[in-house]
Amino acid sequence: MNFKLFIILCLITASLFGKSIKDKYSDASLRIISHALNDSTAYNRLGYLCDTFGPRLSGSKNLENAINWILKEMKKDGLTKVQGERVKVPVWIRNEESVTLLKPFKKNLSMLGLGGSIATPRGGITAELMVVNDWEELEERGNEAKGKIVLFNAPFTTYGETVGYRYSGASAAANHGAIASMIRSVGSWSMDTPHTGVMAYKDENPKIPHAALTMEDAMMLGRLHDRGEKIIIKLDMKAKMVADRWSRNVVCEIRGSEFPDEIVVVGGHIDSWDVGQGAQDDGGGCIASWEAVRLIKELGLKPKRTIRCVLWTNEENGGKGNKAYRDMHADELDKHILAIESDGGVFSPKGFGFSGSESAWNTVEEIHELLVPIGANNLSKGGRAADVSPLNDEGVPVMSLKVDGSKYFWYHHTNADTFDKIDFNEFNRCVATIAIMAYVVADLEKPLSR
Repeated sequence: MNFKLFIILCLITASLFGKSIKDKYSDASLRIISHALNDSTAYNRLGYLCDTFGPRLSGSKNLENAINWILKEMKKDGLTKVQGERVKVPVWIRNEESVTLLKPFKKNLSMLGLGGSIATPRGGITAELMVVNDWEELEERGNEAKGKIVLFNAPFTTYGETVGYRYSGASAAANHGAIASMIRSVGSWSMDTPHTGVMAYKDENPKIPHAALTMEDAMMLGRLHDRGEKIIIKLDMKAKMVADRWSRNVVCEIRGSEFPDEIVVVGGHIDSWDVGQGAQDDGGGCIASWEAVRLIKELGLKPKRTIRCVLWTNEENGGKGNKAYRDMHADELDKHILAIESDGGVFSPKGFGFSGSESAWNTVEEIHELLVPIGANNLSKGGRAADVSPLNDEGVPVMSLKVDGSKYFWYHHTNADTFDKIDFNEFNRCVATIAIMAYVVADLEKPLSR
């Protein structure tokens, strides 16, 4: 080989192997962004999901009908390995419910029973109300709780902190002799919108009914209580648990061109609570993940690794879907390169939270440079979320989509979580953000290190 040819080959090799991730994938990422921002497929599908099937609580016909439709549409998209993987899920049915203020004046209060709560005795419970602001006050005044309904009038700080009153409040109140309990809804804003959500009982305490009031009603009752007024409440709930039913995780793929056994997962949870339409929580995350895969295929991009979309069932009141996926795919988890979850709404995307090795962090930090054009280039610590956490426990690096969440808890678990809250541009930027991250990670020369 002559010397000049040798130098040319060396320069070509250096340029190929020396290219940064940004340089190598800039064209593809801009194509993804352009296509996503100008395509109404995902937006229209989310609207159809919300308006046609409504809320999708585990065990409901609404959820199973929605899953049937998604599977049919995924096959029309030409995606591979489209299937529903069966999962046994718990079933809680709300039925009729009400809270009425009887004294010092009569008023029907806005409420939602909390998922998993037992019913009241037939005819309801009529009792005096005791209002406490936090766990400490309950402990200090616990001797006053016997035979009363306890209201936890705890202001919203963070979801992680405040949700404890929803999840554990019933058992804490019952431990002091309360016959029912209620909470101020776990949310940062309200227009007379109560928030539901899952709760649980401790085996060592009696089970008592547990419900959420609106922020407005809870604060009003707190003011009455502070003025020394005697407050009488009637709580009537007909909720019940029934036998477990079969549901499904939804799975589809685009197969990797070189390393098809190596897998990048994107997804969200297809179930929702039984109020609203589950648009932000988490229909938007599901449709965005599905659209990311469809978009990559439509653009003719052929990642080296398989990209798999998983729509987990039963995230809201049991977490059976994520565990079933982990167990059904246990033999291939060592080939799961990354799992990305979207379960924080589809408002304006900010970037991703990440949980993985330092080396992998450095790689995904580079990939975030491709997200500058849509303002989603902020990488932060902490990618664990409900449905990818079981995979992370097995060593799989995980990411969660981060968005501008300033309004998320306005709508979360309420009748207001409806399709009209979806902004076309913000939603499609979420699609682009997920698609770019999934595609680039799936196409890297080497997989992310663990």
